[in-house]
Amino acid sequence: MSKIRFRYSKTGKAKYISHLDLMATIQRAFLRAGVKLKYTEGFNPHPYMSVAMPLSVGAESLCELMDVEIIDNELPDGIDRYLPEGLNILEVYTPTRKFNQIIWIEVICEIHCDDLPYDMIIETIKKRLAAKSIVIPKKTKSGTSYIDVAPFVREGKLTGDDTIIMAAKISAQNPTISQNDILNVISCDEKVQTPVHINMKRIEMYDKDMVLFR
Repeated sequence: MSKIRFRYSKTGKAKYISHLDLMATIQRAFLRAGVKLKYTEGFNPHPYMSVAMPLSVGAESLCELMDVEIIDNELPDGIDRYLPEGLNILEVYTPTRKFNQIIWIEVICEIHCDDLPYDMIIETIKKRLAAKSIVIPKKTKSGTSYIDVAPFVREGKLTGDDTIIMAAKISAQNPTISQNDILNVISCDEKVQTPVHINMKRIEMYDKDMVLFR
């Protein structure tokens, strides 16, 4: 019996699969591939599966991580063929680090705003990212609070013409900076009065020292 870690991508149509549906989809793929999962005991057994930083619906990723406990000691292979389009396993290995050591996530965001000049949007975003304080509304389980996200967004860089591309490293947890938070960083500026749409993709995960997490 052993714990294994999957590094997988979630892109294209698969970005619309919710977290709960994703867990069920991958579980079925394991079963079809003949992977023997370890289950909890009791009246409602379920497999030991955990995902690092569950992805929001609509966001893509090239670096998702999932830990699974299996009965066999060999690393499984051939699961990809049972996964839907957009879900692809990139690596399978034995984990040596815990998910709570993930501190930063590198992201690339496509920013669309049809009703305003792109050069003005880029300049506005640059000023927001350069500010010492960026206070935005953030939804929590207890309601909406306001948080200064300036310390939790690093290395924000902007490029683009018809589409604005923003690359940055954002806090993975405590607090978690979401796609909606990045949207609020932009749309809270008084110059941006029209709706802005963002497509976010995760690229890599890092620890507190900015070392790639595996």
